Amino acid sequence: MNKGYASLKDILLLFIYLELGAMIGVYFKTHILPVQFLIFIAITALSRHLVIDVQQVSDLFHLYLLLGISGAIAILSGALYILTYTARKYGRLEDGH
Repeated sequence: MNKGYASLKDILLLFIYLELGAMIGVYFKTHILPVQFLIFIAITALSRHLVIDVQQVSDLFHLYLLLGISGAIAILSGALYILTYTARKYGRLEDGH
């Protein structure tokens, strides 16, 4: 608030808070905690870390760190795709299927 403007770091943190709020809202309405929301939060947190730290890549360790974070985002995205695909094809347990 003292800066007078929001930085990219603050905006990305806001997205994490919004996703947490959405997840809590869904939980209180349905009493079910969807795993997809947790994966969305993890992807957003890793993306925030990647965007903020990409400016500080100076040595080989940081390069491997960034590649590891990118790989983790890809794995989480694949898991999200699999969860969505199987939920559409076979139904969800919470839907009574």
